[in-house]
Amino acid sequence: MWRILKPGDWLTLIAGSLSVAALGFTLWNGDLADKVVIRSGGKIFREVSLSRDQDINVPGPLGNSLIRIQKRRARIASDPSPRQYCVRQGWLQQAGEIALCLPNQVSIELVGPKKQYDSLNY
Repeated sequence: MWRILKPGDWLTLIAGSLSVAALGFTLWNGDLADKVVIRSGGKIFREVSLSRDQDINVPGPLGNSLIRIQKRRARIASDPSPRQYCVRQGWLQQAGEIALCLPNQVSIELVGPKKQYDSLNY
């Protein structure tokens, strides 16, 4: 099969591969976040800058969730929810990333200099 490809075919394959790689690096490269928005019970509990390392206790219906901010990234370090999905999600550092603790109604969202959209509605 490789013998039937002509030089123009090779150029097309190489140009297509380089285009896909360039688009992947440009479009899937997220911005670093500036601050974290902490919500409890569907309402904004606090907006905190990621520039200072700190731990924040957030009250929820099941108890307190611990939000840890370190080295310009954030995570839910502990939560009283039974399955611990939000704790297992780990560190968030790019704008637009979210961790949700649904049973305890606590969430964190990282925001950057420009608004990120997961999807657009009309």
